[in-house]
Amino acid sequence: MQMDNQITSKKVRSFCSFRYGLSLLLHLCNVALMAQNMCLNLTMVIMVNSTGPHSLPNTSTEEHLDNIKNPVYNWSPKIQGIIFSSIFYGVLITQIPVGYLSEKYSIKKMIGFSLFLSSLLSLLMPMAAEGGAAFLLACRVAQGVAQGSALISQHMIWVKWAPPLERGRLTTLSLSGNLLGSFIVLLVTGFICQSLGWPMVFYIFGACGCALSLLWFVLFYDDPKDHPCISISEKEYILSCLNQQNGLLSALPYLFAWSFGILVGHLTDFFLSRNILRLITIRKLFNTLGLLLPAFFSLCLLYLSSSIYSMTIFLILASSTGSFCMGGVLINGLDIAPSFYGFLKGVTAVIGMIGRLISSTLCGVILNQDPESAWFKIFILMAVIDVLCLLFCLVFGKADIQDWAKGNQEHTRL
Repeated sequence: MQMDNQITSKKVRSFCSFRYGLSLLLHLCNVALMAQNMCLNLTMVIMVNSTGPHSLPNTSTEEHLDNIKNPVYNWSPKIQGIIFSSIFYGVLITQIPVGYLSEKYSIKKMIGFSLFLSSLLSLLMPMAAEGGAAFLLACRVAQGVAQGSALISQHMIWVKWAPPLERGRLTTLSLSGNLLGSFIVLLVTGFICQSLGWPMVFYIFGACGCALSLLWFVLFYDDPKDHPCISISEKEYILSCLNQQNGLLSALPYLFAWSFGILVGHLTDFFLSRNILRLITIRKLFNTLGLLLPAFFSLCLLYLSSSIYSMTIFLILASSTGSFCMGGVLINGLDIAPSFYGFLKGVTAVIGMIGRLISSTLCGVILNQDPESAWFKIFILMAVIDVLCLLFCLVFGKADIQDWAKGNQEHTRL
């Protein structure tokens, strides 16, 4: 009997299991969401007469581009900045409400409808741009609401679908889709704009997102015990594990970050399953790597980059090593309060979105006032913020279920 249990456990742990297929599907959904998020940032170069300050001509846009397939609008740098940041306002207002609602309502519907809405708005984006900046702003804010809902609510999936020793792998595999989406959109947008026109960027990624949303509705169920396709052995394995726990060049940086993210998931689960490191040690280790390495390589970029090759290497490392936080603070809420995980992700995401809004505005102010030494100040500021955040995590970080979360967890089981 013991040998049979070991064989069954080995089978359901394989990478070809249904839960890994689900993680891969969510990975693709995140690819689509991130691609839709970044489309406008990249096509703006072609959509406007000028992206530089003081109406300087945009030398990076080829003058022979067909105005029919690449419509051009006369938006000032100020309007462009507002358009860029508008999607974050939509994301910001959804974080706490969606984090709370994700604990009460169907995750299948929340993610499916959010992905479909974001994709539909992506298809409508060229029409909104034609109607004027106000229509485009409204479309971007609504898309931010949809994307924020999908990005926050998806974290609740792993409360019921991820065995404790596989949470790192399943979570990082799905979340790394954000990084791969950035890599893909940076890689192909230029080619699409050149050959088909910038509206096709929105049409292609919007259509892909619609197709994925339909696939999501077909394949995903909120609870593994209700899924008609999952094997009985895997279903029993997931449920038994959960019952036994006590809440236990521009594109290259994204490609490397995606690779690091996948690696981190396997390392965290390896350290935990082999009892090499305690859970709190693992979280603080990857927080240290994810916050200290970007700060270190940012300083190297400023002081040690003597050639284009060294500058490229340091820039890639500074941008990609932040993925180590996927094994630390990004899933730490699942350790300290699994019953409140969705709500905690919403609260922390709000804080992060506020930081992104402030940083976008601050970078614009610094670049406008002092163009020559602006990036030096920005990278120094980034390094200081990373170090301060690391010190906070090392001092106050926990990995045990907190007392205020234990009562709700017991009530949920009953």
